[in-house]
Amino acid sequence: MASTTQRSATAHDDQPLIPPPTQKAKPRLVVGMALAQMGIFVSLLTPIVAGLTIKVQSLVGPDDAVTSLGIVSSAGAIAALIANPVFGRISDRTTSRYGRRRPWLVIGSLGLTASLLLIATAQSVAVVAIGFFIASVFANAALATFTATVADQIPMSQRGKIGGLMGVMQNVAILGSAYSAKFFATQLLLLFMVPGLVGLLLVGVFVMVLPDKRLPRRPPSEGGLRTVLRTFWVSPRRHPDFALVWVSRFLIVLGAALFTTFRLLYLQRDLALSHSEAAAAMATGVLLYTCVLVVSAQAAGWLSDKVGRRKPFIAGATLIFSAGLAMLVQADSVNGFYIAELVLGLGYGVYVGVDLALVIDVLPSPDNASKDLGVFNIANAGPQVIAPGLGALLVNIGGGHNYGLLLGTAAAICLVGVLAVIPLKAR
Repeated sequence: MASTTQRSATAHDDQPLIPPPTQKAKPRLVVGMALAQMGIFVSLLTPIVAGLTIKVQSLVGPDDAVTSLGIVSSAGAIAALIANPVFGRISDRTTSRYGRRRPWLVIGSLGLTASLLLIATAQSVAVVAIGFFIASVFANAALATFTATVADQIPMSQRGKIGGLMGVMQNVAILGSAYSAKFFATQLLLLFMVPGLVGLLLVGVFVMVLPDKRLPRRPPSEGGLRTVLRTFWVSPRRHPDFALVWVSRFLIVLGAALFTTFRLLYLQRDLALSHSEAAAAMATGVLLYTCVLVVSAQAAGWLSDKVGRRKPFIAGATLIFSAGLAMLVQADSVNGFYIAELVLGLGYGVYVGVDLALVIDVLPSPDNASKDLGVFNIANAGPQVIAPGLGALLVNIGGGHNYGLLLGTAAAICLVGVLAVIPLKAR
């Protein structure tokens, strides 16, 4: 009798508290999800794409901007590194009557908007760094829980298509961030607050349509320090595909971050553009990048679902993206920069069209989806801790402004990321 009871309890524990979806997501949920993705990222990426560069230069001048930008960017990346998995675990265990994801989406979005106001009005680099640290904490509270809603609400048969759409909306947010820099380069309060308020509104729309189920009971406690450590750990031995995808993402994001962190300064220094000319060129380049990305991401996501394969798309996309970075090394005009952006958009479009679906396919546990996605997000945040310092070091080798070395290193790192995909058992 005891053994039967034990088996029943074990079987009960093995079942997810909220079963994964089997029915296709409703259109209004997909639209709300897409708007929220764009909203969170337009709020967060406007500082990263250009806002922090412009703000820091307004405080210390262009000559000292590289080092100061590196410090500020690293502060935000460290916050993201810690906050994403922590809030992911908290979200997985939240038993609020409003659901386990909805409260953190609201709290994160409100906190992010308030933090952007602090950055916009800061009078020193130290306050900017503190503000961006706080902004990254709240942004990742929202982002960790939002990403988990894809695993919560989207069945496997739709994940390639929806994952591609999420990638498209993230990059539409980058485009919005670039144009915010173009239009509000001399109005710092508007530069930070307009995207922040737009993001808050779009997340609010998603919160209203999200069918966020309440947990029937709190998951069993794993206890004290062990729980804290497990928040940041998924065993590579037990989950090798998850580990390989993590390594690949880490390297690819590091290569991309080396360029995006210093893109505006690259245009000013390497292509000898003025502040306003560089902002305008960046906006046009990101527009071209996004147009190609939208088409390639949707095509790759659809085709990936049809053929049931993810790995070949990831490998091919990374090779194309590396080629785009290499082209930037040879670019000696704005037109060359635009051509490279087109290639980068093609490569990254295919990558984002398939990557999220692959990540969700190899998640270790449905009940810990947000936590595990938070652990995975370390592969996004970690490179952004490293990239500002590494990039500043590379740029300053040989007397300063060595953007050729920066971009060549970024391309090489992405190529190494391809090697991590090859041993994947997941298709």
